[in-house]
Amino acid sequence: MPKPSPLLLLVLLSTPAPATIDFQRQVRPILSDACFLCHGPDKGTRMADLRLDTREGAFEARKNGKLIQPGDPKASLLYRRITHEKPALRMPPVHTKKSLTESQKEILGKWIAEGAEWKEHWSFQPPVKRPPPVVRNKAWGRTPIDNFILAKLEAARLTPALDADRRTLIRRVTLDLTGLPPTPEEIDSFLKDRNPKAYEKVVDRLLSSNRWGEHRGRFWLDAARYADTHGLHIDNYREMWLYRDWVINAFNRNLPFDRFTIEQLAGDMLPNRTLEQQIASGFNRCNITTNEGGSIPEEVDAMYQKDRVETTSTVWLGLTTGCATCHDHKFDPIAQKEFYQMVAFFKNTTQKPLDGNIQDTPPILFVPLEEDRTRWQLLNERSTELRARKEQLQSEASQSAIPEIEPPAGVSLPLPALPPEVTQQAGPSEKISALKFNGKAALEIPDIPLADPSQPFTLSAWVYVPGDEALVVASHTDSKTQSQGWILDITTRQPRFVWMHPGLTPKPQIRGNPQQRLRAKAWSHIAVTYDGSREEAGLTIYVNGTPLTTERVYSDPSEEIKPADPSRIAFRMGSDGKRSLKGGALADLRFYRQALGDDLIEALSKWNTSSHARAQMLFFVNRTNAAYQVAAAQLDEVEKQRREVRRRGAVTHVMQENANSKPVARILYRGQYDQPREEVSANVPSVLPPMSSELPRNRFGLAQWIIDPSNPLTARVTVNRFWQELFGTGLVKTAEDFGSQGEAPANPELLDWMAVEFRESGWDIKAFYRLLVTSSTYRQALTVTPEKLKKDPENRLLSRGPRFRMDAEMVRDFALASSGLLTEKIGGPSVRPYQPEGIWETVAMKSSTTRFYKRDHGDSLYRRSLYTFWKRSAPPASMEIFNAPSRENCTVRRERTNTPLQALVTLNDVQYVEAARRLAERAFTKPTFDTRLDFITTQVIARPFETRERAVVRSAYKDFLAYYTGRESDAVKLISTGESKPEQNLPAAELAAWTMVANQVLNLDEALNK
Repeated sequence: MPKPSPLLLLVLLSTPAPATIDFQRQVRPILSDACFLCHGPDKGTRMADLRLDTREGAFEARKNGKLIQPGDPKASLLYRRITHEKPALRMPPVHTKKSLTESQKEILGKWIAEGAEWKEHWSFQPPVKRPPPVVRNKAWGRTPIDNFILAKLEAARLTPALDADRRTLIRRVTLDLTGLPPTPEEIDSFLKDRNPKAYEKVVDRLLSSNRWGEHRGRFWLDAARYADTHGLHIDNYREMWLYRDWVINAFNRNLPFDRFTIEQLAGDMLPNRTLEQQIASGFNRCNITTNEGGSIPEEVDAMYQKDRVETTSTVWLGLTTGCATCHDHKFDPIAQKEFYQMVAFFKNTTQKPLDGNIQDTPPILFVPLEEDRTRWQLLNERSTELRARKEQLQSEASQSAIPEIEPPAGVSLPLPALPPEVTQQAGPSEKISALKFNGKAALEIPDIPLADPSQPFTLSAWVYVPGDEALVVASHTDSKTQSQGWILDITTRQPRFVWMHPGLTPKPQIRGNPQQRLRAKAWSHIAVTYDGSREEAGLTIYVNGTPLTTERVYSDPSEEIKPADPSRIAFRMGSDGKRSLKGGALADLRFYRQALGDDLIEALSKWNTSSHARAQMLFFVNRTNAAYQVAAAQLDEVEKQRREVRRRGAVTHVMQENANSKPVARILYRGQYDQPREEVSANVPSVLPPMSSELPRNRFGLAQWIIDPSNPLTARVTVNRFWQELFGTGLVKTAEDFGSQGEAPANPELLDWMAVEFRESGWDIKAFYRLLVTSSTYRQALTVTPEKLKKDPENRLLSRGPRFRMDAEMVRDFALASSGLLTEKIGGPSVRPYQPEGIWETVAMKSSTTRFYKRDHGDSLYRRSLYTFWKRSAPPASMEIFNAPSRENCTVRRERTNTPLQALVTLNDVQYVEAARRLAERAFTKPTFDTRLDFITTQVIARPFETRERAVVRSAYKDFLAYYTGRESDAVKLISTGESKPEQNLPAAELAAWTMVANQVLNLDEALNK
């Protein structure tokens, strides 16, 4: 038999084989869209007991024949029904408002004729790292990625584009890795570097820049639905920026993605967790919250948990699990029960549903400044040590042998000899009420009238001093006037009297001679008389019937009743018998309970209601020794220093697991919060690999399951989003949905290879991006041919370099960086740059802390957009116009539009006009028109203009200059736009003309696109 000629062999080899139908890419999407609603996973809406989402259901033998007969479309009930000539019998039914095109019917028929190969949904199958395919053009590729891309191009009879020029390349990769344009110096250095690895050196420099973490973090904040307000109702401020900064730092230190995942989902549950890991758990505190009046906590809680399941599923699994809230998922094999099993992971926290309309809704975490963290740790350790010491000393003091105290037998508490009129006006004083301080001290006071500064009165009391030091204060004020009243104070056995009536200015303090003290370990009778004269002589202190030698000291009595030493315990008893507290920073019920004990608190309450219903009494009790006083003073100083550190630091919202319960949830009938049904425990969807029995059924276990090598979704979903960030569209276009309704991957072999490569690299994010940007695929020029536009209009095959409009933040940051206005500061609280007036006020309630937008000044105006204050109900206006999300929900794929409003922003907004003027000012350092223009264009588009472009700009510049030369006031108005001041020594008309030129350059498509 003769051998075929070489020419014939070449023809045979170059003739493409008949294309076979790809089930995953062509058939399943048709079934999912047109059939699954009635014949899919949801048994509640399933018709005719027929399933087309499973192999068993699709190939089932029905009473009229087989649904699908491989190799014979005409014998297949499915094909016969979709092609039936009678509309009433044709599938899908008219009432579903679904229909199949002739092309789709042809695909299904051809698929059956080819044997009806069935494959389970691709995303639920483990990714397989197949060897890169063999390609004909072996010289083109630089990385394994290129082989996968080139194989698809060669199959489509397309050729890749040549490498982009070096100026385009450094601009592209700098924008992609940092979100900012390259500087002229960086461009020049790259152009001069003839090293074959010059580009790789640029990539490594960019990956080590702190700008890398800011840019990567921006994408993640969309997914995390990060914002600076609660989101609903009053939409108050929420201090959350520490989480944002954690994300930036995590990317900058190249935290492996598996740790990045675990710390955000369960950083609060890690053993020996660090401050940073607890901050990371704020991922699930970024959701919107409310405290609206009339809100039902159970309903709000259900909303929060739904959000957390949906967010986690979208970010790591690429699944729309929220569709199973009310019923079984209609398109993916996710049962409603499984949705609530996922809910259980997030329900077992200490967070309350209603946020209280405050910025610090528990659980929260205090985070000191970086420079204070070592000191903060030492202060906390010292505070713990001193508290323990103080408690020990206090316990020892309370257990010391102090005998039971009884008033002297037969004592009738006679008043000292007083003028008759005083005794008469003072009222009866024979009735005595006694109070024992748990056997440690005692105070006896008769019934007394309300204080009246115009009337005389007498106070009589028995006081027992248990040791050398004692402090007992009896106080009386009129609850109506509050400041009216008196205080009898026995401090270290020295009696004194303070009159609190506001009419006396300055208010006097009368005290006895320091040498005349009460007897230690003995009872003393104290009496104070006041004759109503408001004179010094009208105040007298008696001890055991003898008037003391007194002196008058002018002072503010408030200093006498606000203890600076935390060992001086204050208790104020209200006239209604309820306990209330007084004492400034000491007003902490737990502190009083610790110091006095419940028995004493109860005694005070009972005593107050029994005989002093009209009086308010204030007691100070000091039962401690010198060592206790030292420890208390030291603790007070440590707490003072801790307060100083706290004032400089910030708080952030974190997750906190409830240690007293287990993660469970109830299935909500039709998703209704008030119709709970079966209780379920935490678990994962059965369509995915099960959790290991060794993993705990909580958020920590869930996080470990998500990054387990057996999970087929996490790595795929993640590398797809990374690809999307660089190329504009993911290999799976529907980055948020890897389920049946999502789009099949354009290059499934490449997606799987990258997923496994990423996982096997130790989840190394920087290494993965380096792999992408050093590929020949990424380096291609944007060269479009009619053939490529016809065969690959959306550039899904990557037959040319990527080109798309930059995201909202990049558009603004690009203008700031190109002009030289951008502030280099990394991290910190959110800032409020320029914004049109009235936006917040339009949507805010009167009581909201974000009702009015108060613009910042100075460097805060020029921070990266990543740091702009994000109010959910009114996102930054200039960024919303460029399709930035509201951050009310998780977003992993932004829309990209082109509208006239966008042009109005970049042409007229204060920020952009100011940036253009600043860029023009910097161009004035160059001597000629051409060198100034070169400076501007190199800053913006990384290249000088060509001759024909220069002619256009020169003509425009002459027109601008002519206009502003005759209109000086207009020129001044233009160059004065913004807070930064224009250079005073530059001609206003000329600077205005160059400002307009710079503004035009900044608005070029080439400038706004990557």
